[in-house]
Amino acid sequence: MRRTALVTGAAHGLGAMAARRLAAAAWDVVAVDVDEVGLAKTSLRSPNMHVRACDVADGGAVAEVLAMTGPVHRVVHAAAIAPAGPVLEQAAGEIEHVLRTNVIGAIHVVQATLPGMLERGAGELFLCPGAAGPSAAAVAAYTDALWAEQGDRGVLLRCVRPDDGTPHRLVLDAMDRSLARPAAHVHVRARPTRRPPAMIFAPR
Repeated sequence: MRRTALVTGAAHGLGAMAARRLAAAAWDVVAVDVDEVGLAKTSLRSPNMHVRACDVADGGAVAEVLAMTGPVHRVVHAAAIAPAGPVLEQAAGEIEHVLRTNVIGAIHVVQATLPGMLERGAGELFLCPGAAGPSAAAVAAYTDALWAEQGDRGVLLRCVRPDDGTPHRLVLDAMDRSLARPAAHVHVRARPTRRPPAMIFAPR
């Protein structure tokens, strides 16, 4: 059976690397972002990757993408924007923009993909809201609520929150490892590797 993955935020960063890795593993990948130039770079030399310009903050646009895509077996929702500066110093309009993209965007993606997975009794849904901040905490709480309601219906739910500075490849490795963990282990953490301490040899 051909497997289909939806990857949001696929023009850059974690989303781009996730899309390329899945395409290299022979998944049919639907790569979504607002940055069409970045999407074109991500999909270069990947004939099984299909790009769609879409703002996840627009629920109708997300639904249109899924209507064209058909059944999705894995979702990597990596579309998120980082707030500029400390929370106390952010203008209300900026906070609203961040929350709409990071939180409401996650809800749109879940509502467009999770019902089909639940109906089939299978699927993997990764929400990647970033390391810290109010929007990341909100997505983590939303994931917990989804698990409390739907956790026994065969769909794997994961919220991925790496430490700051963790390379994207290590985040993806942690996500892959989480597939083997019990379904109730909803939260995935990833940390930067640390160099082993230098070995000091005593003179002979």
